[in-house]
Amino acid sequence: MKRWIPFLKSRPLVAVVRLQGAIGMGGRGALSDQSLREMLEKAFKRGKPKAVALEINSPGGSPVQSSLIAARIRRLADEAGVPVFAFVEDVAASGGYWLASAADEIIADESSILGSIGVISAGFGAHVFLARQGLERRVHTAGKSKSMNDPFKPETEEDVARLDRLLSQLHDNFIAQVQGRRGDKLSKDPDLFTGEVWVGQGAVRVGLADGVGHLVPFMKARFGDKVKFRRYETKRSLFQRFGVSLAQDALSGIEERAQFARFGL
Repeated sequence: MKRWIPFLKSRPLVAVVRLQGAIGMGGRGALSDQSLREMLEKAFKRGKPKAVALEINSPGGSPVQSSLIAARIRRLADEAGVPVFAFVEDVAASGGYWLASAADEIIADESSILGSIGVISAGFGAHVFLARQGLERRVHTAGKSKSMNDPFKPETEEDVARLDRLLSQLHDNFIAQVQGRRGDKLSKDPDLFTGEVWVGQGAVRVGLADGVGHLVPFMKARFGDKVKFRRYETKRSLFQRFGVSLAQDALSGIEERAQFARFGL
């Protein structure tokens, strides 16, 4: 029978949260504030951890979900008085870097890709194809701005100007998040907020990361060799566990794959 010995100290605990995949892309495996809420709250509160480590491997996605998740991480960290460390794997770009910026320190691998602080909107235009097939697009709205960037209608200067304005506002929000979190660590590199990316030490040089390293040795150096880790990952659904895929998940997987492919991954 084990007895409680009051003078023995418990081993320091680090909660490890894995943030893998595109953000808010719609599939059951996508990262979103709703899907991560319970896991993040457990990570910060269960067992009184000395720190929370984020394992990040994300090419980005929804700016709103990125903002919500990062804000939740900061809120929980402040409430618990727990430092947060982000460890970047293949990529923390665009919204993925937004998540990393929620940490107090960002550590990357020598080959990790970081940055892409910009906003992108992509689509297609099919109006020429419809015309060749003898099809006519009919759209009726109340409000002249209701139909914007319809892929089945020719692009207009007004639509492009409106979209540029929206993207610029989102970009400003992204820049404010990074500047607010990284502060004087950021360099004066003119390409910092152009959507450019950096690898490993290059990210450290421009202030997007604090160092190069890996989770376990870094945490042992910070909290001692006896540190223990408790890992948290999003739960897979019954369909995912048994390899059953629905159409929405298949399409989301293709879209996520395209997101990673932008960075050669």
